[in-house]
Amino acid sequence: MHEMKQHIASAFDRDLEGIQARIMKMGGLVETAIRDSAKSLETRDEQLAELVRANDKLIDALEEQLNEEAARVIALRAPTAGDLRVVLSVMRMSANLERIGDLAKNMAKRTGVLVHLQPIGGTSTALRRMAREVELMLKDALDSYIQRDEALAADVIARDSDVDQMYNTVFREFLTFMLEDPRNITACMHLHFIAKNIERMGDHVTSIAEQVVFLTTGHKPDEARIKADVTSTDPELSLESDAAQGKE
Repeated sequence: MHEMKQHIASAFDRDLEGIQARIMKMGGLVETAIRDSAKSLETRDEQLAELVRANDKLIDALEEQLNEEAARVIALRAPTAGDLRVVLSVMRMSANLERIGDLAKNMAKRTGVLVHLQPIGGTSTALRRMAREVELMLKDALDSYIQRDEALAADVIARDSDVDQMYNTVFREFLTFMLEDPRNITACMHLHFIAKNIERMGDHVTSIAEQVVFLTTGHKPDEARIKADVTSTDPELSLESDAAQGKE
């Protein structure tokens, strides 16, 4: 009986290692998608934007495989409470990663439109900086998962407010450009949707970090996250829509 339990435990460990390897591979692809979508916008590179769109299928396929593996582990291994928490956390993380990939793809779609419009100041560079911050947050969130580092996960959660502030800044810049010259409106609207997509990426990365806190402590973060994005609550700034939320 003891040997059988050891065999079941080692089999579960192997399954879990496979799931964790897949989530890290998925995370790496998503990091690349964030970086390349922002770079394609700044450099007006339509081929790179198309590559981001094509590679999103790989991210979707990994999420599907991961969910199938996780479901099989739950069905066959009947993991205990702690182990079950690991499997469920990975499934939630993969859903957030898949959503970030979709938002990166949406950015790349708009790049294909923006390359044919007049550039707007240094907004593309500002958006790339914003995307870089989200990319670094994602890297740290994934590292915190591997290391089971609650403090690093909490730091990622705190940094989401920086992304919100960056979004507020570029949003006001877009309004200024549109007021100065109505010919800027079309490009600025596309750029605004991209900025909102990046801000939403930050929210999904934060959700991943919250899963790490849950995984390491058994509890969700105590304090409710306060959003620093003021555009949805300020009637003078609100331009929100489903498209701005990345629901395309």
